[in-house]
Amino acid sequence: MLEAVRCYADAQAADGPIATPIRGLMVVRATAPSELMHDVQRPVACLVQQGAKRVTAGTRTVEFSAGDSLLVTADIPTVSQITRASVAEPYYSLVLELDPALIVDLVAQMAPPQEADPAPLRVDPTDAETADAALRLMKLLERPDALPVLQAQLVREMHYWLLAGRHGDAIRKLGWPDGHVQRVARAVSLLRRDYTRSIPVERLAAEAGMSASAFHQHFKAVTSLSPLQFQKQLRLIEARRLMQSQGASASRAAYAVGYESVPQFTREYGRMFGRTPAADARSTTSDTSSR
Repeated sequence: MLEAVRCYADAQAADGPIATPIRGLMVVRATAPSELMHDVQRPVACLVQQGAKRVTAGTRTVEFSAGDSLLVTADIPTVSQITRASVAEPYYSLVLELDPALIVDLVAQMAPPQEADPAPLRVDPTDAETADAALRLMKLLERPDALPVLQAQLVREMHYWLLAGRHGDAIRKLGWPDGHVQRVARAVSLLRRDYTRSIPVERLAAEAGMSASAFHQHFKAVTSLSPLQFQKQLRLIEARRLMQSQGASASRAAYAVGYESVPQFTREYGRMFGRTPAADARSTTSDTSSR
């Protein structure tokens, strides 16, 4: 598996996430430890082949390395950092976005999920069956004529082994039609669509089909954050993206993501990213002009 991921990633001659022709499948390479990376993560399985990484969601932090699998089982803001990588021994991983529709289909043919730790991050050694299916997916990339015929069934098989393995109960909840994870996911979708607006908790709870008190409890169990913290992190991550990718000023980014007070935005941005938004905006402008 390491050799297959290495060959594909090195052929692209780029660090970072590298998309493959198989929808939802990518490889990641890094030749040096990374800075802290903030993102809104969708449910994924990450199979590390070399190096090490640390990921935090809410109050939960996990560290993992070669031979481990990270499972993210909810749409959540994360802070991640590749902690071990070098030119001689780069960080390599294989990442598969979990397909909710495929999980629903498979779960309908499997036993109901048992009670499981609701935390959205979990790490365990990669199951042999999952690794085998992943390797065959990577080898399929060498046979472009076979891709249209075989990729769907191999992606389905990999989902099955993830569901049947150590993380199975947590992943199955993504496909359990009226479970707490699915209900919270409906509220998360609303937050992602309308993160610039103030959304009453009662509306989010109604979207999830829960009482306000039950919604608070289950939302935090699934995402490790309160609804307010979740929306705040969505706003700050998007504001940083606007400054870094579009050259927006700090005040313009603040108003664009729903803040009414620039000083409040500045305080919360500094707490999350460890530097002021103005400093990030100047850094981005400097990087652009130097190029």
